[in-house]
Amino acid sequence: MVKQTIQIFSRIKPSKKTTAVYSVDNDEPTGAFLEFLVPRDQAEGFVNNKRECYKFRFLKVFDQAVKQEEIFTHIAKPVADSVLAGYNGTIFAYGQTGSGKTFTITGGAERYSDRGIIPRTLSYLFQRFSQDSSMIYTTHISYLEIYNEMGYDLLDSRHEASRLEDLPKVLIMEDPDQNIHLRNLSLQQSANEEEALNLLFLGDTNRMIAETPMNQASTRSHCIFTVHVCRREPGSATLRRSKLHLVDLAGSDRVSKTGLTGQLLTEAKYINLSLHYLEQVIIALSEKSRSHIPYRNSMLTSVLRDSLGGNCMTTMIATIAVDKRNLDESISTCRFAQRVALIKNEAMLNEELDPALLIARLKREIQSLKEELAMLTGEQRDEQLTGEEIQRLEVLVKAFLEDPDPDVTLSMGPDMRKIQHCFSLLKIMIMGKQSAGNRHSDGEASPGNTVAVIQNSPCSAAEMTKLKEMMTQRDNEISILVKMLKREKKRFQDTGDQLANTPNGQSPASQSALRPAAGPPSREGSLDSIPANHGGQAIQMKKRDPQLSMGKQEAFETFMRDHEDRVTVEHNRELLKQRSAEARRIGEKLSEAKNRINELKKQLALQRRQRAALSVTENCPEVEAEVDPVEENLCKHIEQEKKFYKSSIGVLKALRTEIEHLQLLLERAKVKLQRDFHKWWGLEASSVQCEPCSL
Repeated sequence: MVKQTIQIFSRIKPSKKTTAVYSVDNDEPTGAFLEFLVPRDQAEGFVNNKRECYKFRFLKVFDQAVKQEEIFTHIAKPVADSVLAGYNGTIFAYGQTGSGKTFTITGGAERYSDRGIIPRTLSYLFQRFSQDSSMIYTTHISYLEIYNEMGYDLLDSRHEASRLEDLPKVLIMEDPDQNIHLRNLSLQQSANEEEALNLLFLGDTNRMIAETPMNQASTRSHCIFTVHVCRREPGSATLRRSKLHLVDLAGSDRVSKTGLTGQLLTEAKYINLSLHYLEQVIIALSEKSRSHIPYRNSMLTSVLRDSLGGNCMTTMIATIAVDKRNLDESISTCRFAQRVALIKNEAMLNEELDPALLIARLKREIQSLKEELAMLTGEQRDEQLTGEEIQRLEVLVKAFLEDPDPDVTLSMGPDMRKIQHCFSLLKIMIMGKQSAGNRHSDGEASPGNTVAVIQNSPCSAAEMTKLKEMMTQRDNEISILVKMLKREKKRFQDTGDQLANTPNGQSPASQSALRPAAGPPSREGSLDSIPANHGGQAIQMKKRDPQLSMGKQEAFETFMRDHEDRVTVEHNRELLKQRSAEARRIGEKLSEAKNRINELKKQLALQRRQRAALSVTENCPEVEAEVDPVEENLCKHIEQEKKFYKSSIGVLKALRTEIEHLQLLLERAKVKLQRDFHKWWGLEASSVQCEPCSL
């Protein structure tokens, strides 16, 4: 058991405006300090009647210039290591809206270097899995969204939802031991980093995002990305189960300042209420005299029960926006972090026996005891059979098999060791005869013999009936496909005739309506020109209107040229080409290095054979024992080539991870462009329809 308080860190969001209302001191031995300086003449609101200096202590304060890699190294990497060791871990970001929580947890969608804690942690975990070959690791992933106090499964593969409300709702269940279970929350297994990143991308696509006065892309819900890790030694019944919660909390909104209305106001109410209940739980846990902790007040606190005062190693990141207008919220966030730092968790090693292996072992033991009792022997013999006993048993088994009498018996006495060994010998002999018979039948079997064997087999009639049914089904399917192809061919011929008879004065819109739905080949700047995720597994997502008509295609090209993300997409596409070319070059170098290593090994083997032959012919063993400079030089070159090979493999793996992430970024940009274009197209269509009405 590991007892420790919740670790708190602070990150300051980069600001374009130069401000001097805060100072950071990371050199103190007791921790880092973040100090806000609020002169009375610059203060606003309630701060005007209070002190001018607010000083808060954190484990470390990350200033505006800190990169994502440093955030992962200092915050997420220690938690990931504890999860690999068998402890539960949680990392959550807290702060006002627009302070950088989602950027810290998930990352940015523009550059590879902007990857957040979740993708970097997934990459680190699977890297550790590949390095530790002595253990068997199994990974499952879940993604829960809490929107307006309702839970939704963002990774459910059985539903194709165009709206959040169409996703399956997650319900909280509690067992008699007060353990929380989430009903309808799916667990998706991921065998490698690519599958895990695809699941992350799928969940992020379904998240609720809206534009607010404080943030153009504000997440309007709490999201909990959970990685479940199971670790076991081969052949062992003991396993370790751990889970890692990566939580992106929605930011609080001060309605009097932001002026939200309508649906945004309703969302802000639910967000502020759930954060208020979270603060109540924090206050109750920080007070030692409190006997009741109000976990059940909200779904968020119920799900995070273990992370707050339970069996977990928890880390909090307080995101701070240091603009003068956000100074009150920044001080409030720091005060919340100081309360969180008072909570002490008791993390336990989650080690248990695998129920399936334990049950199988107990069944074998029970069966063995029943057999011994059935033989009425009270003597339990655990020693191994001797060589003479094994040889005598082999003679008895051979005599038993060669005896033509069907009533002959094989008598070995009540010793279970001898009985089991005889069964093993029988199995080995039967399998040897079957393999020999198969080889004989493969070399001499004819079609007539094969048919005879099939007809004489006891289950041939049932198999023949099943095969006939399958052939009939395949014939029906082929007939249906042929009819569909004929109909499509006729439809395209009719469409071509209509296009040929179209007058030249007809409008382009009407001409485009007569064209086939498939549209023209993809052009530069179109949706199809953006590379999809061809790294293996396809993204499971609902594609919206993948085929565009001619007029709509031209409109999209115009829309694409003026879109704000065009420069980012082109930059990522160019970067992807560079990384792919670099990976190909490294692959060629690896192939050349491998060939050089093989050639050096051949030369080394030839040199050793020559020295051995020389020592034999001259009858001088000292020649073989001497150090050969040629052999030593070959060994040195082989070691150098191996070092180069291993280093190139590491670079190639890093490039592969970057290429996969760039493909995900381009796919995400593709989805965003589709959504923005269809929204713009709908507005343009409605405005065109309204013009005749106004006339």
